[in-house]
Amino acid sequence: MRLDKFLAESAIGSRKKVREYIKEGSVKVNGEVITEPAIEINENFDVVEYINEIVVYTGKVYYMFHKPAGCITAKTDAVNKTVFDFFDNTSMKGVFHVGRLDKDTEGLLLLTNDGEFEHKIMHPKKHVEKTYFFWALGSLDEADKNQLEQGICIGQDKEIMTKPAKIEVDKFGMYKELKHKITIDNITSIASMHPNQPVVSGYLTISEGRKHQVKRMLKAVGCYVVYLKRISIGGLTLDETLEKGSHRHLTESEILKVLE
Repeated sequence: MRLDKFLAESAIGSRKKVREYIKEGSVKVNGEVITEPAIEINENFDVVEYINEIVVYTGKVYYMFHKPAGCITAKTDAVNKTVFDFFDNTSMKGVFHVGRLDKDTEGLLLLTNDGEFEHKIMHPKKHVEKTYFFWALGSLDEADKNQLEQGICIGQDKEIMTKPAKIEVDKFGMYKELKHKITIDNITSIASMHPNQPVVSGYLTISEGRKHQVKRMLKAVGCYVVYLKRISIGGLTLDETLEKGSHRHLTESEILKVLE
């Protein structure tokens, strides 16, 4: 294994950063300072030190996390609970979240220490699809759906239109007709609505990652989102047996599904 890869996968830093550390002379292999990032080492036998401390090889990790509403996607926060607070008994050194979900949004969030994996998912040119389930106040007719599918303006004049999306309406009607089908705990804004308030649920699939994009897209066609849950990234679907606030390792086949 290359020395820079070993260090990056041991949570010392990104591939770019560890190359700098190596060239600066901060890394030793079997007691000898090495300044060539591409040197091959044996991760099972060679002793690698960074600033005179032995580096323990951790390897790549990939987590599926079922994010609950009410926590923020961040490492630390002085006020709010973060997604990392749910990993109390797990070593998260070098692990970061892949993208983010809003504080009030639930669902599938991936965490890893693999920068290349994150790049393949998040880079705009990769167009990895992400599907969200929503409940919203309002209605969606064919013209609205066509706008969402073809691309819609969600910002100021200089912001380009969204890329084509996929929309599937699940339920629609008046609140009084659908309230018994709305079984989501944290929806509070619907319960106080007028019985004749139109509501709609559905699935929106996008291949971008702009701030509040799903909410802004639906708002642009007259719908106010009151519940949002990400259910899939690429070919990977959230494991619904995973309780909110829980996580597990991805399987090898699931890692590949994300990139399908």
